[in-house]
Amino acid sequence: MNAVLTFVNASDLRLAGRVRLWTPPRWVRLWMLWATTLGDGWLWLSVGFALLDGGGRWRRVLAAAAIAAGVANIALVLLKRRFRRARPCDASPHPAVTVRVSSYLRYVPSDRFSFPSGHSMNAFALATVLALTFPWGAPLFLILAGSIAASRFVLGLHYLSDVVAGSALGAIIGAAAYAAIVP
Repeated sequence: MNAVLTFVNASDLRLAGRVRLWTPPRWVRLWMLWATTLGDGWLWLSVGFALLDGGGRWRRVLAAAAIAAGVANIALVLLKRRFRRARPCDASPHPAVTVRVSSYLRYVPSDRFSFPSGHSMNAFALATVLALTFPWGAPLFLILAGSIAASRFVLGLHYLSDVVAGSALGAIIGAAAYAAIVP
């Protein structure tokens, strides 16, 4: 297992170094900044209010989304406390894109750490619930979640394995919450 973790860490460091050397086009920078801001939570809160207003079945969907977000955040705190992996931006910020890790971190100490990506985990947990509820909108929800996850890597706030692990865990949590509550 140590060999696998060593390989993943070396790959993450190599990829993060390459991303730091890349100067993305302006539209990519704007897209990534926009996506990472969407993942801060206000978008999901807006979706929650829309579901709450819908009544009936939509409240079960809201309950599934709330449980998925709650479980994802509990898992997130436990994993970050366990692994305590420093963020790539702490070692070397991206020279072409300046993103500050939120000032609320002084109130949420476990979020100083990189593994797994909380934005990715929450985005995929909620997007999975929504995609399963509204199959016609699944591509939009998954592209949105994918953009949020990609932004965390491209902006140098997380390593690739942080984003992949967070996305996978989020999707599993979202699917389980949907299956347990909505049908």
